[in-house]
Amino acid sequence: MGKELINWENGRWIGQTLEVENGVCAVPSTPEGELEYTDAVKAATDHLYKDVADFIPEFEWPAYAPLVHAINTLKKQKNAVILAHNYMTPDIFGLIGDYTGDSLGLAIEATKTDAEIIIQGGVHFMAETSKILCPNKRVFIPSMRAGCSLASSITGEDIKLIKQRYPGIPVVTYVNTSADVKAESDICCTSSNAVAIVEHICAEWGVNKVIMLPDEFLAKNVAKQTNIEVIAWHGRCEVHARFSAQDVRDMREAHPGVVVLAHPECPPEVVAESDFTGSTKAMSDYVSDNSPKNVILLTECSMSDNVAMENPDVDFVRPCNLCPHMKRITLENIYECLKDETNEVLVPEDQRVRAYKAVMDMINVKFDPVKGHFDPSLPQVGVKVI
Repeated sequence: MGKELINWENGRWIGQTLEVENGVCAVPSTPEGELEYTDAVKAATDHLYKDVADFIPEFEWPAYAPLVHAINTLKKQKNAVILAHNYMTPDIFGLIGDYTGDSLGLAIEATKTDAEIIIQGGVHFMAETSKILCPNKRVFIPSMRAGCSLASSITGEDIKLIKQRYPGIPVVTYVNTSADVKAESDICCTSSNAVAIVEHICAEWGVNKVIMLPDEFLAKNVAKQTNIEVIAWHGRCEVHARFSAQDVRDMREAHPGVVVLAHPECPPEVVAESDFTGSTKAMSDYVSDNSPKNVILLTECSMSDNVAMENPDVDFVRPCNLCPHMKRITLENIYECLKDETNEVLVPEDQRVRAYKAVMDMINVKFDPVKGHFDPSLPQVGVKVI
């Protein structure tokens, strides 16, 4: 039968990850006797349960509380912080994350923290970005298997060949890439600032064409928002690529009046069917600012749960596309990583310096947040994919 995750029901997270292998369920846990649900732990954590009561059954809380308490205690002892991406499960996002948000927000917070240790609640390229920006801090990731389909779709060597083929054209690289790719790029971008960065770098170089890597759909969606000619790569996010325009039509039929928010990594035809398209932060802000009665977020599963925690009066319809890499980060391996200081992320210094420039050039671009909103009504334009 193999292994499968069964902690999801009707598109929402319902508690601890249960691994099923050959028909036998096993709840991940810390070594026997190492952590206990004592009266002291209960007193220290009871006030936190209300924040995740909609996602963790009360009878499971005694399994979570010792881990949450131990992690939060270790953070203080070791002067450590946890950066929790919007795709982390609610226990991580709401109970132990010191800084939460999208890739751009976490990258900026990494530069501000005085902590000596950073634990990246996210995937490997995010941990590399933290190390690129914070060379004097120790950066760890709880699972080295937490990769990314986009990051694995392109290499630094690919960028070198592209530059040879298209001399004089700036290369804008999405932050969802490895350090060696960032090091070969002219500037980075996120889904929050992609349109603004494309227009900025072209104005700076005096050109009207840009190479945007590696997400094909993000590039195509950016191309609709600007007069800049965009050349794309063939990479795709395995989560967002699974949504289809028919999915959106079916969800609207099943939930009349629902507001559909899409991530710009979704296919352009999905964006065209949505009411609003933007980064994870932009989607979260839309819900907070507009309080729609019913809403669908076309992105990774945990995003809806985390936004729901902050907007209890909004009803979330939850189409569930899991990111298997994000779900490799758990309370258990965060605890082990912090306790034993394992899985440290290192970047060669010559590579780090070049990647640092690409990331900081992005961070230093000031832009109107409206530039991060993608107008779904704009017509598609032709984009060359290499």
